[in-house]
Amino acid sequence: MEALRASYGDSSSDSDTDDLSPASPVTANSGEKDSISLPPPPLALLDSIVSTGSLDFFSTEPGVRVRNFPHVDGNYALHVYVPEADVPLSILCKDDQKFERALGREFHISLGRNVPLRVHQINSVISMLRQKLQLQKRYLIDFNKWEVFVNDDHTRSFLSLEITTSGLSEISKQIDAVNEVYKLHNLPEFYKDPRPHISLVWALGDIRTSLKGAVDVELRKLRAGGCVQNRIFTSKFCGIECKIGNKTHKICKLPDE
Repeated sequence: MEALRASYGDSSSDSDTDDLSPASPVTANSGEKDSISLPPPPLALLDSIVSTGSLDFFSTEPGVRVRNFPHVDGNYALHVYVPEADVPLSILCKDDQKFERALGREFHISLGRNVPLRVHQINSVISMLRQKLQLQKRYLIDFNKWEVFVNDDHTRSFLSLEITTSGLSEISKQIDAVNEVYKLHNLPEFYKDPRPHISLVWALGDIRTSLKGAVDVELRKLRAGGCVQNRIFTSKFCGIECKIGNKTHKICKLPDE
C-alpha cells in the first residue's frame, strides 16, 4: 500500500487541484441557439478582454488554483480525458506568439468529473476503464462552436471550443462508459447532458456576461463580413488517458498513422 501511495505522489500536492477545465456545462447563453458555425474571434478579442483586467490567462501563481474538493489524506485527484495536443494555433490566430502566451498547452476533452479517489480504488478503476474503453476506433472531432462555460462553484469562467457535430456521438459513448466505472466505485457521475469541449483561456470568477458579450461582438463582425465555415478545426481521436495524482495512465492509444 505504501509503495502504491509513493508511486502516485504526495496526496496533498497540487495534483488534487482542478485541471483548469470547466466543471459543469453552465453557459452564458440566454436560450438563443446559434445555427451558424463560425471561425474563431480575431486577436482583438483577447486584447479587449485583457484591457478589462478581468482575465488571468493560465496564471501559474500558487494562489490562483482552487481545489475542486477538500483535501483528505489518502485521496488522489482522478481525471479521465481525451488528450488534444495538436490544436493548430495558426488556425486560431494569425499572431501565433501572442496567442501562445495567452493559452495553456494541455488541451483535453473531459470524459468524467475531476473527483477524489481513495488509494485502494486505484487499480480497480484503471482496470475497469481499460476493459470498457481499450477497443476504440479512430474518428474525427470537429470543433465548431465558441462557448463560455462557468464551473460549479462559479469561481472560474472559460472560453472554450465545443463539439456539436462530428465526434459528439463517439465521445458521448465514452462518457457513458466512464460513468459506469465511476458509479461502481461510488464516484460522482458526469453531467446528464454533457457538452464535450476543450477550454482555451480562463478567468477568475463568474464573468460569463462580459466574456460572452465580447465573443458575441467579434462574431457579429465576422458575420457582417460574410466569414462563415462549418468548423473551426478538426482533430483525430488518438486515445484516452487517466490521470491519478501525479501519474498518467494510458487507457487506450491508437497507433500513429
